[in-house]
Amino acid sequence: MFNKILTLCLFAFASIAAFADGQAKYVFYFIGDGMGANQVNGTQTYLAALEGRIGITPLCFTQFPYSAFVTTYSGTNGVTDSAAAGTALATGEKTKNGAIGVLSDLQSPVNSIAVWAQQAGAAVGVSTSVSIDHATPAAFYAHQGGRGSYYAIGQDLPKAGFDFYAGSDFLNPTDKADTTALSLYEQCIQAGYTIARGYKDFQRRTSKADKMLLLQTEEASKRQRNSLPYAIDRSKTDMTLSEVTRAGIRFLTQQQKDGFFLMVEGGKIDWACHSNDAATVFKELIDMDEAVRVAYEFYVQHPDETLIVVTADHETGGIVLGRGSYELHTDVLRYQRMSAEAYSAHVKELHAKKGEKLSWEIIRKDLKENWGFFGGGVNLSKKQEARLKAAFERMQTGGAEDKKSLYASMDALADAARDIMAQCALIGWQSGGHSNGYVPVFAIGAGAEQFHGQIDNISIPLFIAKAAGWKKK
Repeated sequence: MFNKILTLCLFAFASIAAFADGQAKYVFYFIGDGMGANQVNGTQTYLAALEGRIGITPLCFTQFPYSAFVTTYSGTNGVTDSAAAGTALATGEKTKNGAIGVLSDLQSPVNSIAVWAQQAGAAVGVSTSVSIDHATPAAFYAHQGGRGSYYAIGQDLPKAGFDFYAGSDFLNPTDKADTTALSLYEQCIQAGYTIARGYKDFQRRTSKADKMLLLQTEEASKRQRNSLPYAIDRSKTDMTLSEVTRAGIRFLTQQQKDGFFLMVEGGKIDWACHSNDAATVFKELIDMDEAVRVAYEFYVQHPDETLIVVTADHETGGIVLGRGSYELHTDVLRYQRMSAEAYSAHVKELHAKKGEKLSWEIIRKDLKENWGFFGGGVNLSKKQEARLKAAFERMQTGGAEDKKSLYASMDALADAARDIMAQCALIGWQSGGHSNGYVPVFAIGAGAEQFHGQIDNISIPLFIAKAAGWKKK
């Protein structure tokens, strides 16, 4: 399947000698949250390792003909957060960490490229794999001094009036300070939005909807409302970023406006990087690339009128591909069956079911099945084996605290397994936070030639606007 899509990518590059001198009518703006250069390189290295060779297997978007290195510092910090970075990528303006769609004074609103597109007559969509009121998507429609003001951010969504929104859900759909206030769902309905729950529900409702808010099913939100599941943990019924992208294209094209603008965020690359969970990171990045391929299919049909831009808001974790010895063994990551966060929940379920009968032998077999340890494909040292057993024993006696990252918490056994897997793969992590590392940008289509060399993140929306003929207002 991958080779067929790769062939499709190469076919278009060979068949289209030069890109249109005209304007971009259809714009796709993909943002891989936390996706630094090494996250991309590591993913391609991992894909090659799965094929049994040293090298890389290119992602679709890394084969785009134009690319650049991007600096990401915020208006007040050498290391940005997602709010300031999202605002820069959306509006072309630097701001203070934590600010959404406002300048560093935390009051002066600044419009995003989504608004510029809307004012030019284009249909507009904003979508993500996390909650629709999270920092990156919010930067395209909201104006709030603090990224944590989720209810206020949610109120800005229907006010912006874009045609299409998609994400897992709202984090705070009700105003906790005012129980008489309408829920965000009710406010959206009053503003003319049809709320679809899951991709199948979207397919049923789309033809009769004037505006669309696509969320995951209510059952999925009961389990985890702040995001779609990681790709590595996904079930067949979970909504995917590729489905979100297909929904966005379908809904925006049926508006019959003057083209469209669609932002798609792969939000959980960042979350997995905060947890230093390499296998989960690479599979999230592969998952976003599959969403990019959906856009690429559209591009092949409209090559002279389409622009696809893929970038990131910042790097997360300071990932390093190599730990001293001149080797890399990303192939061992194939044995990890679930995210470290999901494995922690899995172990808690085992404790709840078996109680005192949960033995080291049971856990040892479970680690073999879900991580490839103890004869399952990943060779461990005696020290690593002892560390896993000691983590389990501390948990059994209540002497082990969970380790917390920005978006997750994992027990001592899951944390040890995650770290040992990184050791075996020879992947290092500098921190559980963001860094000032370069992020890449890749582009193809009308106006893509602007993306080259070294640029700053505020240039990206300005380049896109120039390609599409939209004016910054």
